[in-house]
Amino acid sequence: MAEELELTILMPCLDEAETLALCITKARSFLDRTGIAGEILIADNGSTDGSREIAIANGARVVPVPERGYGAALGGGITAARGRFVIMADADDSYDFSRLDAFIAALRDGADLVMGNRFQGGIAPGAMPWHHRYIGNPALSFAGRLFFRTPIGDFHCGLRGFRRDAIRALKLRTSGMEFASEMVVKATLAGLDVREVPTTLAKDGRSRPPHLRSFRDGWRHLRFLLLFSPRWLFLYPGIALLWVGLVVGAILLPGPVRYGHVVLDVHTFLVASLCVIVGLQSISFAIISRRFASRYGFIPRSGSYDRILEAITLERVLLVAFALMLIGFAALLWGLNQWAIRDFGVLNLTSTMRAAILAMTFLVCGVQLMMSGFMSSIINIPIYERRVPDAPNEQAKL
Repeated sequence: MAEELELTILMPCLDEAETLALCITKARSFLDRTGIAGEILIADNGSTDGSREIAIANGARVVPVPERGYGAALGGGITAARGRFVIMADADDSYDFSRLDAFIAALRDGADLVMGNRFQGGIAPGAMPWHHRYIGNPALSFAGRLFFRTPIGDFHCGLRGFRRDAIRALKLRTSGMEFASEMVVKATLAGLDVREVPTTLAKDGRSRPPHLRSFRDGWRHLRFLLLFSPRWLFLYPGIALLWVGLVVGAILLPGPVRYGHVVLDVHTFLVASLCVIVGLQSISFAIISRRFASRYGFIPRSGSYDRILEAITLERVLLVAFALMLIGFAALLWGLNQWAIRDFGVLNLTSTMRAAILAMTFLVCGVQLMMSGFMSSIINIPIYERRVPDAPNEQAKL
């Protein structure tokens, strides 16, 4: 078994022949200056430009990672790392591997994950496209802080250090650029010690375009943040829609309401009904997705959420669903009675249509809840099996 070192400096690599030697030289100078027992590890993601040979010639260790993708390369590198601490950054010379002192100091002080912050440390002219600097990174970092209450101000800084065992325990799954977001999100949700230090970003030394694709990878980051936060994706929008629908519906149920020259009538009542239906379905999705995500390890378990989910049993959901459907049938009978009073003639918008809309709202909500309850219970089926003896010989052994 290889001896554990204090530090692994990890660089994901895909055709970085132009800058790789310089990055390795700077990383080696840091290790020599500080006297840290460490290694330089190149996670090669299928380079065809001689990057592997350059890395080996400059004294770095190379681990091939066949699965393509930024996250896949880093995942393979983290698995192969021998250092107790790992500091990772791109091999394009945009980050200075000779100045990692702040990261080491924070890690030795007990931090589990140390993020660089380029907006605090400084961004050189031409180092970051304007739409990344002023739109993409601030917007995604704000979403990350809002969704997960993380203190990180630069969610996507590529220079970061971490305790190897702590990050491996998170079981990071993504293989693309969203790996950067997954690391911060899961570390925050797991209650790890996450800190931030200023760092600088220089213009990279490559002559080719970067692997990053702004809109494709920006969407992948945003998609990941939403999928890992059922509260913001489903629950909060659902509660807002349900509240608006119930309040507006209650106001308009007796009849039209006039606000100055504006008259709100049955058409607005119909919109309120749709808000209630969509809101309730969205809340159901929040519960189902939270149950699924926590059960299969995508999101860490939460004691408060688990107690709520345990209280929402299939039987209780079905009772509420049947109650809503009974109210819907009652409202439907009321509407039919109003129609019968008019000899089944033209429907009266003030009374009959309101009753019909109310009836269909309760019926649809009841059916939705019933189906959502069964779907949630299917997800909650135990994933283990009790093996039943299927042969006389096996029964005899018992």
